[in-house]
Formats: sequence, structure tokens, C-alpha cells
Amino acid sequence: MRIIVGITGASGVVYGIKLLEALNRYGAETHLLLSRQAEILIGVETSRSVAEIRSLASYAYAEDDFHAPVASGSFLHQGMVISPCSMKTLAGIASGYAENLIQRAADVTIKETRRLVLVPRESPFSAIHLENMLKLARLGVVIAPPVPAFYGRTEDVSDLIDFSVGRILDLLGLENRLLKRWGD
Repeated sequence: MRIIVGITGASGVVYGIKLLEALNRYGAETHLLLSRQAEILIGVETSRSVAEIRSLASYAYAEDDFHAPVASGSFLHQGMVISPCSMKTLAGIASGYAENLIQRAADVTIKETRRLVLVPRESPFSAIHLENMLKLARLGVVIAPPVPAFYGRTEDVSDLIDFSVGRILDLLGLENRLLKRWGD
């Protein structure tokens, strides 16, 4: 399985990091796209380095590397996830404005009708945010905000993160045990 993972400058970079770690356990080939703001937030929100996060991926590309394979529709993959997805990135994708590699790869994913999952990390959503999400959802993009469930008797923050990442894995068709399912 080949998955593109974008991490943008919204708070919650841990969601993208945890997703990379989970995809590694599945032996997935991962192609990591980090925005410059995400690189800053990795230092602010975690105790890990950007180099360490890049090493979790099979391949990692600079934000402005439009010669990367993921910029082309001929690059075959089973899905792209942007987690977290900033409202700037979401707006760029919704308008077809591919100013960086993350937006370009998402644009190509949409045009090739492949699975695109956006994990918007903002609250509250404005009407502009919601209109952009609706526009993308109508194109088949999955909008999956990291909304936790508490029926699994959540004990700490990592359980909340695992739940959201488990749901993303579900959307990619990967069975997992990161989340407690209703009725388990």
C-alpha cells in the first residue's frame, strides 16, 4: 500500500505523526509532505525533531518540490491524508490553487479520483470553512475532523489521538485496534 501523508500548520501535528507510525506497522510505503509551518509546530507541540519525523516516512519531500513524484497524476497510490489540515490548505485545495506540493498532490488526487482524507483542525468552523468543506465533500473528498468518542472509557490524551487515527485508518481500508469500537 502506498499512502501520501501531508502535515500542515494547524495545531495537532501529533495526528499526522501517529498516522505515519501506524502506517509503518502495516508496512505501507509512505510519502511525507510537511509544510514549513508544520515543521515549526513539530518543535512547539512535540519533543521530536523534524528529521525524526521525516525518518518515519519511506520518502519525504520539501514543500516546494514540484518535481516530486506525488505532483503527477501518473503517481499511483491508494490514498492521501492531510492530518492536520489547516484552513489555508483546505481553502487552497477547494479553489484549485496549488501553491505548494501538499496542495498540488491533493489536487492531483482529486482529479485522478483517488481517496483524499482531510483532517481539519480548527474550532469553531466559520461559514467560509464549512462552504469549502462542503465543496470538497461534493467532489468525494472525505472530511474527517478529529472528533473523539468517549464510550471506550478514555483514560488519557493518547486514547483520544488513537481514536481519530484509527478512524483515518478505517477510511483507508486498514483494520486496526487503535480505537475501541462501539459494542466491544
